[in-house]
Amino acid sequence: MENDPVRLSGLGPLVEVLRADGYRVVGPTVRDGAIVLAELESADALPYGWGVRLAAGRYQLRERSDRAAFGHAAGPQSWKSWLHPPREKLFDVTRAPTGELTVQEPDAEVPRYAFLGVRPCDLRAIAVQDRVLGQGVDGRYAARRRAALLIAVNCTEPGETCFCAATGSGPGAGGGYDLLLTELVADGETTYLARAGTPAGERVLAAVPHQVAEPAQVAAAEAAVAAAADRMGRDLPATDLRSLLAGAYLAERWDEVARRCLTCGNCTMVCPTCFCTTVSDTTDLTGAHAGRWREWDSCFTLDYSYLHGGPVRASAASRYRQWLTHKFGTWHDQFGESGCVGCGRCIVWCPAGIDVTEELHALAKEVTQ
Repeated sequence: MENDPVRLSGLGPLVEVLRADGYRVVGPTVRDGAIVLAELESADALPYGWGVRLAAGRYQLRERSDRAAFGHAAGPQSWKSWLHPPREKLFDVTRAPTGELTVQEPDAEVPRYAFLGVRPCDLRAIAVQDRVLGQGVDGRYAARRRAALLIAVNCTEPGETCFCAATGSGPGAGGGYDLLLTELVADGETTYLARAGTPAGERVLAAVPHQVAEPAQVAAAEAAVAAAADRMGRDLPATDLRSLLAGAYLAERWDEVARRCLTCGNCTMVCPTCFCTTVSDTTDLTGAHAGRWREWDSCFTLDYSYLHGGPVRASAASRYRQWLTHKFGTWHDQFGESGCVGCGRCIVWCPAGIDVTEELHALAKEVTQ
């Protein structure tokens, strides 16, 4: 469901309408030298006038010459942190003096989040996780997802490490949003074209003051998004990556990248589609109370593939190969699509500066020689 775009003069009324409707608004804001996602009390907390400089293993804020709120690329967090939390209690067990055990699950109430500023790459990542976790696999995820309102923002200024155009995830949003914004900066004025994608989005938009968008504004927005596709900082090999990786098991490049890889798991933690978890149990000193927690895990840890006798993938080369091959290859076998959306976070937040696109190009060159 889509309708003609309208023009918003600012984001303040939108945030006010969302909060008045009972939504907890989460969006980008500046904190600790980065643009992070946090709950917003008003639109004033958005990162107006801030952009970023990105490189392999490097992230830096920069001041912009305008008041754009979304003139920056993806930060260290993704919306996965709210839909699929890093640590979540599954249940508590209490033992009474009589020995009777009581099992109690956490409060089932699900917060109503409005995610403001979802990039097209992250919008695609949410759709990927919907397929992985939302098809009856994880009821908690499904409940959070149903309660969430997605307000996407078309990308008009990709970062130096972005490659969403190569993965088909951007820079324009292809669907899956409740509301879609495009930020326009002209003559010192920042305005937003808004389009509803669902009845829920339509209801929100109807409550926000707006004007009819002029054809010239619509054309300018479309041109800005189209131009962003030509300014991507990275790309992928022009080949079938699934077949490439299936035939690259013995490539020498795996050993070369292993000499640099710290197997820290940063790439999986910042990746908006990685979903692996582990379970840990805690207890108090009396033994009368215990809790079970689910926590994010990574295929880069030794324990991840541990079987009786030791880990299946003991070397850094085997663990990096597992991650890259799954993300761009065998994910297709499991879920019918790639596990990468081209956000570039794994490049920026790798402490060793390993560039996934560089590794894929190197593998393609080695395998085809």
